[in-house]
Amino acid sequence: MVQGNAHVRSDRVFTIPNLLSVLRLAGVPLFLWLLLGPHEDVWAIVVLALAAISDWLDGKLARWLNQMSRLGTLLDPAADRLYILATAFAFVVRGILPWWFFALILLRDAAVSLCLPLLRRAGYDAPEVIYLGKAATFCLLYALPILLLAQIGPGTAMIAGPIGYGFAFWGLLMHVWSGALYVFQCLNAVRHPVRD
Repeated sequence: MVQGNAHVRSDRVFTIPNLLSVLRLAGVPLFLWLLLGPHEDVWAIVVLALAAISDWLDGKLARWLNQMSRLGTLLDPAADRLYILATAFAFVVRGILPWWFFALILLRDAAVSLCLPLLRRAGYDAPEVIYLGKAATFCLLYALPILLLAQIGPGTAMIAGPIGYGFAFWGLLMHVWSGALYVFQCLNAVRHPVRD
């Protein structure tokens, strides 16, 4: 758990990495429309691929250009979460994933979000992202385009389907597990607030 103000980041808003994160966020509604409106799965995969490239690039640029910012630390994971939630929701609507898959992702993210005000009140910043959480996000973000590929036709479904579902359910398990660890860390921190 990190005590408040332990990591000093820039308050700059207008940076190249932040612009990439905002563009990635702006792609979420387009991505959802492609999935639920015209069912343009190939174009949805293109949007998702561009989002993944910008996700990788904004982190690299932030370090390379020394443009790490508080806003960037909020925008980057928010974009990842929104793509995962939007895709899981669209997949439930289209019958690709079961409803409880989306419900578990939503409940986990809500539980972790509810911990943040408690941590701040106890004098702590948000917890550092743990490796298990990164691995879960990686699996879920890789599962989504693979599951979309499985929708293109029977040939791709036979190969991409098992791989996509494997990534999706393994990612979901790690996602829920990492959420439980974050909640446990939060409860432990709240019992031991920072003394002034």
